[in-house]
Amino acid sequence: MTTFDDRERAFEAKFARDEETAFRITARRNRLAAQWAADLLKLTPAEADAYAKAVVQADFEEAGDEDVVRKLFGDLTAAGLDVDEATVRRVLDEKLVEARRQLMQPE
Repeated sequence: MTTFDDRERAFEAKFARDEETAFRITARRNRLAAQWAADLLKLTPAEADAYAKAVVQADFEEAGDEDVVRKLFGDLTAAGLDVDEATVRRVLDEKLVEARRQLMQPE
């Protein structure tokens, strides 16, 4: 049964790596989207960095992207910017592609 056990451990290790990679891609996407919003909000570099951390942290409120969308959209509309929720979702989709590309490139 060692062959079966080895295969099982290999599948578990792959699953763990895949989950970690997905988490890193999502966190990078959120950071990139936060930088986009920080540019619109005209934040200083220090404020933009703190804001990016807040957006990444907001993703832990609930499963899915709704918490991030709510944070970005709420902050942008509270600042009086004319941005709709569809734009925020489109930016998240674009930043997901960029984040995946950044993390999957061989260094």
